[in-house]
Amino acid sequence: MRHFSAILVALLFVLLASSCQQAQQQRYASTPTYVYREGYTPRLLRNGKVTIPKYAPARVKRAIAAGNRIVGRPYRLGGGHGGNHEASGYDCSGSVAYVLRAAGMLKKGAEPTSGDFLRWGHPGFGKWITVYAKRGHVFLMIAGMRFDTTGSGAGVGPRWYTASRRCAGFYVRRIPGY
Repeated sequence: MRHFSAILVALLFVLLASSCQQAQQQRYASTPTYVYREGYTPRLLRNGKVTIPKYAPARVKRAIAAGNRIVGRPYRLGGGHGGNHEASGYDCSGSVAYVLRAAGMLKKGAEPTSGDFLRWGHPGFGKWITVYAKRGHVFLMIAGMRFDTTGSGAGVGPRWYTASRRCAGFYVRRIPGY
């Protein structure tokens, strides 16, 4: 009987732990819809870069400026990793790490993969910056604009997007205050 009770307690723990993990998972089918707000959201420019919102905090402005620096570079598996943060091409986690490092939200020597971002920061949506992560892919929403290495399912490299994207299965992560 005692052995049965221990097994029952262990099973309940596993069920509760998995439900807590699922509670952190993104419950929406797509990212928020882009809505321009003067001074608070970026505007997409013809060259693929975005404007920096006047009222954004300094860290957010640095994140956007960093994203602008690598926009247009090609997708490269492993790009932005291995100590080569100034790379000729970036993969999803390399580009997200580049932006977060510039914003002071990631340690300088950190080399996270998409799966590592499942544990980055805290669960939930950020006010200015939200990381969407799952095993195999990670992207950012910064001040209402999506920064992603995939557009229509193919790896194209780091780009800004006003279009929302499907995000079922992604976990959302944030840094408190941002």
